[in-house]
Amino acid sequence: MSRSDVFRRVASAAGAGLAALVLAGCSEAREPAAAAPAQASATAPLRAPDVRYEPSPHRVVRAMLKLGEVTDKDIVYDLGSGDGRLPIAAARDFGARGVGIDIDPKLVAKARENAQKAGVADRVVFRNEDIFIADFSEATVVTLFLYPDVNLKLRPKLLETLRPGTRVVSHYHDMGDWPPKTQIRVQDRDIYLWVIPPRP
Repeated sequence: MSRSDVFRRVASAAGAGLAALVLAGCSEAREPAAAAPAQASATAPLRAPDVRYEPSPHRVVRAMLKLGEVTDKDIVYDLGSGDGRLPIAAARDFGARGVGIDIDPKLVAKARENAQKAGVADRVVFRNEDIFIADFSEATVVTLFLYPDVNLKLRPKLLETLRPGTRVVSHYHDMGDWPPKTQIRVQDRDIYLWVIPPRP
């Protein structure tokens, strides 16, 4: 075999090996793309949200907490907590413990960031959960800014889960034929208070 034949065979084998390495590299480069859907889902809501995100004005937040007679002995749960302003205000301004539940992980992350900035991260917790599945039975005060149909859908769980005497405060929407104990108006917005009645 001539030197030129040997050279051609070596070059051919080397080329095949290089091609295999390139293909292997391309295969490895594609793996993160295959994992991308799982990573993206970590920032997507658990399901379609029940309401459009609309934060309550700070003045309304304070009025809700005052109407609920929040003190440093309370555990305030905000169902649909958004950017966390209500649990944060409960902890910062009233000394309570706050828990926010929201279906959107991006809002939960924002709420945690806001709690850090407000210096109350040790007194508030934000959970990425569905309010219809979440456990909020330890609450002494529950706050809401949902839609009328969502309030009505949630009402049986509030009555069954919460202890008698727990205060429920809703911004803007009522609870159908469950009459509130108190109703006030702040910035042209209605705020309602109910108290969970004794068990039959």
